[in-house]
Amino acid sequence: MEKEVIAAIGPQSSGIAHVISHVMNELQVPLLSFATDPTLSSLQYSYFLRTVPNDHFQMHAIADVVDYFGWKEVIAIFVDDDNGRNGISVLGDALAKKRAKLTYKAAFSPGANSSEIDDLLVSVNLMEARVFVVHVNPDTGLSIFSKAKNLGMMVGGYVWITTDWLPSFLDSSDSVNPETMDLIQGVVALRHHTADSDQKKKFASRWKNFKNVETSSFNSYALYAYDTIWLLARALDLYFKDGGKITFSDDPRLRDTNGSALHLSSMQVFDQGQKLFQTLIGMNFTGLSGQIQFDSEKNLGHPAYDVLNIGGTGSRTVGYWSNYSGLSVVTPEILYSKPPNTSTSTQHLYNVIWPGEMVTQPRGWVFPHNGKPLQIVVPYRVTFKEFVHKDKGPSGVKGYCIDVFEAAIDLLPYAVPHVYILYGDGQRNPSFKNLVNDVVANKYDAAVGDVTITTNRTRIVDFTQPYMESGLVVVAPIKELKSSAWAFLQPFTLQMWCVTGVFFLFVGTVVWILEHRHNPEFRGSPRQQLVTVFWFSFSTMFFAHRENTMSTLGRLVLIFWLFVVLIINSSYTASLTSILTVRQLSSGIQGIDSLIASSDPIGVQDGSFAYSYLIEELGVLESRLRILKTEDEYTSALEKGPQGGGVAGIVDELPYVELFLSNSNCVFRTVGQEFTKGGWGFAFQRDSPLAVDLSTAILQLSENGELQRIHDKWLSKKVCSSQSNQADDSQLSLKSFWGLFLICAVACFLALVAFFYRVYCQFRRYDPEPEDQEISEPESVRPSRRTLRSVSFRDLMTFVDRRESEIKDILKRKSIDSKKHQGQSSDAQPSSPV
Repeated sequence: MEKEVIAAIGPQSSGIAHVISHVMNELQVPLLSFATDPTLSSLQYSYFLRTVPNDHFQMHAIADVVDYFGWKEVIAIFVDDDNGRNGISVLGDALAKKRAKLTYKAAFSPGANSSEIDDLLVSVNLMEARVFVVHVNPDTGLSIFSKAKNLGMMVGGYVWITTDWLPSFLDSSDSVNPETMDLIQGVVALRHHTADSDQKKKFASRWKNFKNVETSSFNSYALYAYDTIWLLARALDLYFKDGGKITFSDDPRLRDTNGSALHLSSMQVFDQGQKLFQTLIGMNFTGLSGQIQFDSEKNLGHPAYDVLNIGGTGSRTVGYWSNYSGLSVVTPEILYSKPPNTSTSTQHLYNVIWPGEMVTQPRGWVFPHNGKPLQIVVPYRVTFKEFVHKDKGPSGVKGYCIDVFEAAIDLLPYAVPHVYILYGDGQRNPSFKNLVNDVVANKYDAAVGDVTITTNRTRIVDFTQPYMESGLVVVAPIKELKSSAWAFLQPFTLQMWCVTGVFFLFVGTVVWILEHRHNPEFRGSPRQQLVTVFWFSFSTMFFAHRENTMSTLGRLVLIFWLFVVLIINSSYTASLTSILTVRQLSSGIQGIDSLIASSDPIGVQDGSFAYSYLIEELGVLESRLRILKTEDEYTSALEKGPQGGGVAGIVDELPYVELFLSNSNCVFRTVGQEFTKGGWGFAFQRDSPLAVDLSTAILQLSENGELQRIHDKWLSKKVCSSQSNQADDSQLSLKSFWGLFLICAVACFLALVAFFYRVYCQFRRYDPEPEDQEISEPESVRPSRRTLRSVSFRDLMTFVDRRESEIKDILKRKSIDSKKHQGQSSDAQPSSPV
């Protein structure tokens, strides 16, 4: 650097690159480096330019592979240097975004011996995670796999993922020792993706023809190094074409305050360094590695990796990764021409052959081999001991929840040593909120029992698939309704009775209007006609009407009405039968709404989440809640009622309520509907893979019927029906029949419109002349009666009241007389002169 240097290429070591970058910043000399350390940034080092992909992208590629296979826990093995620490730190952040985590960072010093590596592998092998990411150098990397094979860690169930160091070692060797290949069978590795272009093939052909080279093979770093030289050459060519010059000057900062020279004083600052650097980052050309172009953060654009699976005597590509579209079996060059898509459904890889020549995807974890059983906390219940209670047996606990858990554990393909720890003092039910919080605090590994799955709890622990449906219901005392003399009125509501009666009269009136002019049975004195309307209206209720309908419109209306009557009669009969034959029960509380609306005390089970739910979600005053610690207190509080120091109702979960009602011989009942939906599950610490496997086991128990058999063993007792047949609920209201009434009303309206239109047309042709008029004036001198004098309402009503046959006869005679008069008028006219 004491010479006049305008650019520097290298190094590949991240540690050295950190040191040199400081010097390059002072001398304003661009540094084109192959170091992949993510913390090497142009924001910190203004003249640093990375000409290989940043390890930031490689770590995100590994995180995507881990997420693709559904693993949640990863152990990182790395060299404890700048490149190793910084790379694994980025990997941890990338995994966290996928809801996975680094459970352990296994670091070893750069000069670690075989014994240290062996101890490190033994310690990680005792942990439950079986996914290992190896981010080391080639010299120590192979030693790790040699030790792992000796420890039996290269067999089925293990997953080994390496960064680009392994493909770089294999690609740069003409041939690899079979013993070395045997060490890495089934390993998944990432390699820088370089396009398989003609330019690359020609270079490989020329390279093989060179003499005096150590190897005819080369890895991806060689391609990037080759492109780096051309990058600088092209940049200098453009720099000089733009009139750039090369000058150096002394930097006062390299001297002390007295002016004496420091050890850097012989170095000079490149005056045009910034201009050359801007020229470098603005370059855009196609090299052996692909497109050479830098983004706004001075990283190579379109970073991509090949996903390799080591097997046999070489490796095969099972997919690709790019920050453009994630994992794919299609080369990135093809995807760049399409819109970016990183959705889960588009992520694909070919099948991988795992260590031990296994084609089945490893689970990624096992129960740890450190001899420590799973610490499972169990609520020490005082009430409803059928679900879980203390026992003198080997496990120490017993109950429905325990049997379900043990049955699920038996279905797992691996053993899960575990011990049960009772939670509580046995004097009262424990707080389930505190129980779950202790699992979160790592005091226990899991919670097994009647633990309700709530929204707040799912944010801090992982629950299994629910094994029992649960929801909050209201239990209240009930009384039996006695049948009364007016029970026949109960099937319909008052509104329904009123509307039905009105329609009977309305339809009877309409039929009378339509039949009055045609049917003699609908004629007579006003009193007789009024009686006929009432009789006909209500006799249709029993289909006992004697009057025949003669008009077409009347028959049409009657058809619609009889259909409505049929439906009403059938519904009335069914409802009345239910009321008279089924036991009717009633309660002052109709459900959760009426319970909250009242000011009466409400009972809740000790330790239940219902206490906080009523206060926080439903706004119930805490002073109204009564804690009930035993089933006897349940019964006593309900029997006393709010007036006797008890409660108006109890809010509890459905499984408890069903068991309580069964034990109390169904003296009480649930009222209203279940107003929350939920279930019981087993709670584990966040991201525990055991929760996923147990969920699958619970589904298997449900499908093969074992879950129901366990339920019948512990909880199959007398089933009490819910209080759902109250008198008010059994009444039929207008909302169930308004459609029928609407159809009938429309039919009546249309029939009346047609009838009155026909009457209007007949009345226009009708001339209400006196019956005894014998002398008629000549038509030419007698003015029309319709135009000279108005028709009175009495004339109109008289016309409407007349029989249809009479009107037709009058109109027929009038038509004949009109034709005769027209004939006489034509004969009386004089003949025209000849």
